[in-house]
Amino acid sequence: MARSLTNGLARAAIRFKPASFAGTFVALMMAALIVSACGILLESGVRAAAPPQRYADAPVVAAAEQKAHYEAGGDQEGTLLPDTARLDARLVAKVSRAPGVAAAIPDLSYPLRTAAGTVTAHGWGSTAFTGTKLASGAAPRAGDEVVLDAATARAARLTVGSHTTVTSADGAHRVRVTGIAAPHARAAVNAPTAWLTDQRADALSGHPGKVDAIAVLPKPGTSTGDLADQVERAVAGKAKVHTGDDRGGVEEPGVAGAQDVLVGVGGSFGGIAALVAIFTTAGTVALCVSQRSREFALLRAIGATPRQLRRSVATEALLVAPLAGALGCLPGIALAHWWFDQLRDKGAIPDGVELQVTWLPLLCAVGAGLLAAVCAGLLAARRPAKIKPGQALSEAAVERSNPGVIRTVIGAGALVGAIALAGVAAEESGDDAANLALGVVMLFMLAVSLLGPIIARLCAWLIGLPLSLGGAAAHLAAANTRANSRRLASALTPIVLAMAFSSTLVFLHTSQAQAASDQRRAGVVADHVISSPDGLPAGTAARAARTPGVATAVGLLRTGALVQTGSGENRMLLNVPTQGISGTGSQLRAVQDLDLRSGDQAAIGRPGTVAVDHLLADAAGVEVGERLRIVLPDGTVSRPEVVATYGRGLGLAQLTLARSMLAPHVTSGFDSDVLVKRAPGGDPAKVAAALAPLGAVTDPDGYAAAQDKDSELNAWANTTMAAVLGGFAAVAAANTLVMTVLDRRRELGMLRLVGSTRRQILGMVRWEALLVGGAGVAIGTAIALITLNPMTHGITGEAPHIPAGLYASIAGAAVLLGLLSTTLPARLALRQTALSGASQRQ
Repeated sequence: MARSLTNGLARAAIRFKPASFAGTFVALMMAALIVSACGILLESGVRAAAPPQRYADAPVVAAAEQKAHYEAGGDQEGTLLPDTARLDARLVAKVSRAPGVAAAIPDLSYPLRTAAGTVTAHGWGSTAFTGTKLASGAAPRAGDEVVLDAATARAARLTVGSHTTVTSADGAHRVRVTGIAAPHARAAVNAPTAWLTDQRADALSGHPGKVDAIAVLPKPGTSTGDLADQVERAVAGKAKVHTGDDRGGVEEPGVAGAQDVLVGVGGSFGGIAALVAIFTTAGTVALCVSQRSREFALLRAIGATPRQLRRSVATEALLVAPLAGALGCLPGIALAHWWFDQLRDKGAIPDGVELQVTWLPLLCAVGAGLLAAVCAGLLAARRPAKIKPGQALSEAAVERSNPGVIRTVIGAGALVGAIALAGVAAEESGDDAANLALGVVMLFMLAVSLLGPIIARLCAWLIGLPLSLGGAAAHLAAANTRANSRRLASALTPIVLAMAFSSTLVFLHTSQAQAASDQRRAGVVADHVISSPDGLPAGTAARAARTPGVATAVGLLRTGALVQTGSGENRMLLNVPTQGISGTGSQLRAVQDLDLRSGDQAAIGRPGTVAVDHLLADAAGVEVGERLRIVLPDGTVSRPEVVATYGRGLGLAQLTLARSMLAPHVTSGFDSDVLVKRAPGGDPAKVAAALAPLGAVTDPDGYAAAQDKDSELNAWANTTMAAVLGGFAAVAAANTLVMTVLDRRRELGMLRLVGSTRRQILGMVRWEALLVGGAGVAIGTAIALITLNPMTHGITGEAPHIPAGLYASIAGAAVLLGLLSTTLPARLALRQTALSGASQRQ
């Protein structure tokens, strides 16, 4: 009987007062949207795989571990290497002797430049597992012979017997085309390719004696599982054995990178976004319940028990949340598709990886919203359900002034914790400061939500003082906000949320971009920069140095390396930009000003040494004269001596080593750029013209502008995250404000009855909206600044860079949102007569 009564109450409330649940429905739908989108990306990252193409006919493939771990272990997941880790070629013989192995074939892949563009070079022996056949000619037998795929040969106008030049990282080589490969049924095998003899392919790879992978073919009757077991015993832990779709990850290293990106977006950002979504939803549900306090008081007065009221609220959530969540999942799927496509367009996800849309993240999104709605409703209904009926009626008539002891204590604790953590973050550097800063903003948001009524009352008092001196509308707004601080707090929290998160994400990017641009423009002091989209052979710097009118030329090989920072639970392996230089430290000074902080400039670039950005040195805990553990791009561990620290690592590179230390550990050993300094009196135009055959020649400003443009292409990630979080918070703020204004229809009607004009009431509402928007912008800005300062100091060593126009647009949007979300529903409410408004049921 009791259950049917509570169910009937819940159904009646939704049926006859749907407007009261519209705000809750919208909040739950938006929460499901963001949670489902992030969940889909997270699951896609966990399950990311690319079907094998080149290795499709090799059931087992052995390859090196592509992740690095901490020096003292304990890093189970590991950090993805910047380049491809390789195997010792001697493992091929061991695998070939394993039982059940018919053939173990070494595989190499690296770029070569031809007249038709860049192609991927392989040894001819790899055709044994790819199934590549000759359309004409013969296989290469000597070091100066090559086979080209049909499309490349046609583009370069080459036939069997033609001579051409191929350029590897060590320079140009004259070769004769001995064969043309026939098109293959698999598109990936038809990519622009050149086949050399196995010996020549090994020699030109830049890392002789190493292979990318070992493709294993079985003897007749040997199953894939048995073959994998035999190969695993043969490699004895020196390689990982792959079967099935895992083989696709070996031939397409981007799969592992895609996993990290998708898990990072869907997991790390998704976790924050989900917390914000559920947190905001809970606040909206609590607001909806609190607005019905008069209804609950009447139910208590006619005999409803506390248990019946609580069950009624829970039943309402069960009726509303599943439908709202299901509807929210539909645009959530669309958002996930858009986000995934954007990541693919930016090159973060290879073509073989597909978005995985299953029921699991959708169910989690609906379930999270349902759980948040039920818990928030029960907590909000706790007090009106347990107090006496007479007291309930009196509290429904007059707003409570205090938020409650438990809520106040927890909120004060969150505020103190945020301030203390901000102080700790300000003392840290690098990613430690950034990680702590994320905790700061979350604690501040918790404090604002719990202490909302107190903060709102303080804001109403501060801003209400000047308003009280204004006209009737301003005076009414000041009095209203002071008397209804809890209602003001409900509208204030989402605006603070939108302002704080959007500002933090957007201005973190602007700060990094500005610091990098400033350092790059100050750091490149060369007169000319030679570059090429496909890279420059290692001898380009020497050729440039011999050009008339050139005093110094230094080649830069740009890549990444891993450096361990922090200690204990805060330690991590950072992938930091690294440059290998072809000249001496003194020559480097002529073309690149690193802003030396300590050490010896002349020692930079010597084999066995490294120069380190000072922020990275602090994070890694090393000084000049000590040795720094570096994981090179292919996973090789090196311990060079730190000979200098410098200040422009963000714009140039955070590690500077000798080129000879890096070249054997990258897939492509081509230089990224060559920096050139003219001799005194050299003619700029003549020198640039003389350098033009080596590559595209530009000046430092043009080079810096191109680098800035590349950085802008990657900036969309922070912008997208800010748009998702800010957009959700904006919708939540608008939703809350509309709910608040519509709940005031009786109040607005009473004001009309006592003589207030429609213009005065709308003026009052606008002043209240400006008060809420201004307070939200001020508090959100303060939280963002407290958060940004340690983050930007740790990452850039400088204060946040906040463009005035961009900040004004964000702040203006927040204020405009408040105005529109209050003025429009107020106009709608005032369309009814004053008498009907005053008698409006609550």
